[in-house]
Amino acid sequence: MAIQLDTSVELHFEPKILGKDKDVRKARDNVSAIVLRGDHLWLGGDEGTSIDRMTRNALRRFDKHARFDLHGMLKLPAKPKEEIDIEGLDEDGGYLWLIGSHSAKRKKVEQEELQENTAAVNVERLGTVEVKGNRFTLARVPLNGSAEPVARHESLTAARLEGDDTENVLTKALKTDPHLGRFVARLSSDGKDVEGIPSKDNGLDVEGLAVTGNRVFFGLRGPVLRGWAVIIELRVKAKSDDVLTLEPIGPAGGLYIKHFLKLDGLGVRELVIHEKDLLVLAGPSMDLDGPVFIYRWRNALEPNRDPLIFGDDLSPVVTVPFAKDKDHAEGLTVLTRAPLTVLVSYDSPGDDHLKTDDIAVVKADTFVVPA
Repeated sequence: MAIQLDTSVELHFEPKILGKDKDVRKARDNVSAIVLRGDHLWLGGDEGTSIDRMTRNALRRFDKHARFDLHGMLKLPAKPKEEIDIEGLDEDGGYLWLIGSHSAKRKKVEQEELQENTAAVNVERLGTVEVKGNRFTLARVPLNGSAEPVARHESLTAARLEGDDTENVLTKALKTDPHLGRFVARLSSDGKDVEGIPSKDNGLDVEGLAVTGNRVFFGLRGPVLRGWAVIIELRVKAKSDDVLTLEPIGPAGGLYIKHFLKLDGLGVRELVIHEKDLLVLAGPSMDLDGPVFIYRWRNALEPNRDPLIFGDDLSPVVTVPFAKDKDHAEGLTVLTRAPLTVLVSYDSPGDDHLKTDDIAVVKADTFVVPA
């Protein structure tokens, strides 16, 4: 297993951009995806429709925080305040790629208001499931010469996988899948109810994204099927300047390929391409605390792989710390390549990843990954 370095990396958000202290904390505490290219670190969160960028200043620090609203670049189907719920980022071919959770959301008990709300109010919240929004998003936006996401740069254009605020071409295809179909949330035929399973109930919950050329890999935090996690592979193409669609890739002209990984009962949290391998950040499914590892899926980019991946092809290489209700590892990116070092960021960071004298700073951990 890898050894955690004795240094951490500081990520500095800019209060002048974010506004009130509560908004600074919200951005700091909801980092769900990261990707580093050159000196620019991109961050995605599970709130709103914005992407954040920081720039490497020194080994232990990323600052010069900038924020970019994607709503004006992508034709998002829901209102600007409806979150994309970004759960994966990658950069490839001059594009910044992002993916939403593609899930339904069950309302949660508002714990801080338990004394003010009656039990009936919170019980009603637990019975409320929502499916509409911008979560059904797989998209790419060009980066200009100043490393800013834009709607168009030279021949590159921002585009989103065809769909609306309740589904897209991917979830339509998955609805009839023998393994995943029953977990895909959607509106009933009369539009009044949500069918399928919400994300944190072991329903379909996309986390993690890796892109190379027109090949797109994304992971599922859920469902986990009798201990087997799922990574789905797509092949995308432009349908028009601002719309993406799927090319046949699977057996008999299917629109996706399923890879089943034996991750010891864990779900996928993030994916990173390293040469021909995939590094897989794996953690508990649903709303659970528990063990977190980085696995190396060897030769994952080779074509015609066996659909069941285990044994020598898949091994844990890093143990990532976790805490009760805190320090949920969700972001993973390569920091250096020689030696191979990765950066791990956390949703709901605990005290060890915060600075008592600066609410705008959160720390990410570094690990050396063995060959």
